Amino acid sequence: MKTFTKNKYRTMRVLGICMLGVALCACDDFLDVDEHFKDTVQLDSIFRRKDQVDQYLRGAASYLPNEGNLWTNASTPFQGASDENFTSFNDDRHAAIKFLLDELTSFNTQFANYDQWYTGIRKANLVLQRMSEVRDISDLDRRDFMGRCYFLRGYYYYQLLLQYGPVPIVPDEAFAVDASVEEMSLERATYDECVEYICKNLEKAAEYLYAVRFSNEISIPTSGAALATLSRIRLYAASPWYNGKSGGFYADWTRKSNGEHFISQSEAPEKWGKAAVAAKRVINMQLYSLYISKKRADTKPLPEAVAQAYASRPIEQFNPEDIDPYRSYTEVFNGDVSVEINEEIIYSCRPTQSGKDSPAGVALPALMGGMNGLNLTHDVAAAFYMEDGAPFEMPANHWEAIGADKLFSGYTLKANTAKMYDNREMRFYATIGFNHCLWPGNSYIGSNASLKNVELQYYSNGNGGPPATFAVDYNHSGYTCKKYVHPDDNLAADAAIQIRPKAFPIFRYAEILLNYAEALNELDGAYTEGNVTVTGRDENEILNAFNQIRYRAGLPGLTSLPDRNAMRDLIKQERRVEFVCEGHRYHDLRRWGDAQQAYTKPVLGMNIKASSNDRQGFHTITTLTDDKARRYFDYKNYFWPIPKTALNKNSKLVQNPGW
Repeated sequence: MKTFTKNKYRTMRVLGICMLGVALCACDDFLDVDEHFKDTVQLDSIFRRKDQVDQYLRGAASYLPNEGNLWTNASTPFQGASDENFTSFNDDRHAAIKFLLDELTSFNTQFANYDQWYTGIRKANLVLQRMSEVRDISDLDRRDFMGRCYFLRGYYYYQLLLQYGPVPIVPDEAFAVDASVEEMSLERATYDECVEYICKNLEKAAEYLYAVRFSNEISIPTSGAALATLSRIRLYAASPWYNGKSGGFYADWTRKSNGEHFISQSEAPEKWGKAAVAAKRVINMQLYSLYISKKRADTKPLPEAVAQAYASRPIEQFNPEDIDPYRSYTEVFNGDVSVEINEEIIYSCRPTQSGKDSPAGVALPALMGGMNGLNLTHDVAAAFYMEDGAPFEMPANHWEAIGADKLFSGYTLKANTAKMYDNREMRFYATIGFNHCLWPGNSYIGSNASLKNVELQYYSNGNGGPPATFAVDYNHSGYTCKKYVHPDDNLAADAAIQIRPKAFPIFRYAEILLNYAEALNELDGAYTEGNVTVTGRDENEILNAFNQIRYRAGLPGLTSLPDRNAMRDLIKQERRVEFVCEGHRYHDLRRWGDAQQAYTKPVLGMNIKASSNDRQGFHTITTLTDDKARRYFDYKNYFWPIPKTALNKNSKLVQNPGW
């Protein structure tokens, strides 16, 4: 049972600081770079004062990707280039689609993060080297500043590894000013060497960083953020594609100096133990839990199967009969609950975008001032379960309307909704925008009734079409993402609130639980690291972690542990649904070795060419063939190409396979 919360821990930290007389730095935001020092400032003067080092550290953090920018002007391609979606625009502002269409080369400048992430590493290294020079700083804050540096160094390498695969690890101390080009030319480390170096830095970060932050420090990493990053990278490293099961594709990809494989060709089963321990350490912090919204009068009754499963296999964390599954999931993402009081969020960033460029704006209908240009596939919609936990099956006469409005948890399922969207699990309604879906836009205060409570129709003659000024601004698939849209969001001119501010959850506790379940399912025997011991295929541990996700979603939990293959498939499916449009799918497909199959499937949607008098024609699963819905995937697409400019600077750097 959890004994601490983030708020309680924060109170304890205040008391401790007051007793020690420690003056905390007045941080605004870890990613706020308006005032950070440029490289032209005399470095000697920076390290005289704590506040100047703090500003320099913010400058070092300014190269971090804003992971909440998912589709428009995104820092990384991971969501836009997922198989879950595609944008209606093929331009530099939505450049990830170029990856799906095979329009990228090593000469492209889109997502060219390679040099800037190394710049961030260099700045973090410099602060670590000179931190001892700062005089007006307490020992606690000095440790925290160093923890921020270790986190930055580990996180930048983690981002490099995600995008480019194994990369060179530069010395912790900067090269001498008179170092030759040959001295500064480094070979790439292996994938496993990169993982170990990342984890080494994250371990130091976890040791030094504060466990919680005050509201004005909320985007500065904590020890939990460091351990959550470690959990994710350990899980990736244990996964088949990077753990000796890539089908021999990387057999010839070796270092010139010693012939060592960049990707290991032999399996190391203990990596699953490391991944399980990493997740368990976050769980053992007892600071995090799934976000729960209490049951209300309008909460939809749970299917009997949920109560039966809970009676057979209860969890101690909460009783599904006491919660509202729709609100419990929706409020994590839509801005209703502040990240400061949400104990599911381990590490977050505040999206810098507003208006049409925001994750909400790109999905909002053009009628309400939105971009209207985000398309999810039918495969995504079909991945969600029925409300009783059964896999989705197309009902008879699936195109027919349900006939009457259904209201639950503040959500209205309109009478014109097709039967294929009825009786689905709550995460479906929290995530997917579909034909006849209601877009409340409650903040609109003007006199035009058509700009509020919009029942959006994607028919060829529906109200979901493009504005007259932008012909490509329309939905291609009949599905979009409502996950980041608040009921108040409305980009119409007379809206009191355009887009409600939202913090994007980079790491949340749901991921830790599924990381733990997956690693234990794959682990054979026991594994011990430090004071944490985990046991492979431990039924109680796996089902407790997995069932928390299921019960929070209003679905029945598992009452017994299936065999390894069946459980693996269930975990894959749960990750697919739980993390839709959060950037996970891109990496999950690659680490499992499933990307080739997923990306080469036909792209399916509804038949948006059908008019409103042909409901059956519209609600027919259709292979999309327009120029935005094409898909290309080859083995080269497991990693991004290293920019040609970086190759030109480093004679020992080799390009990724296939590029």
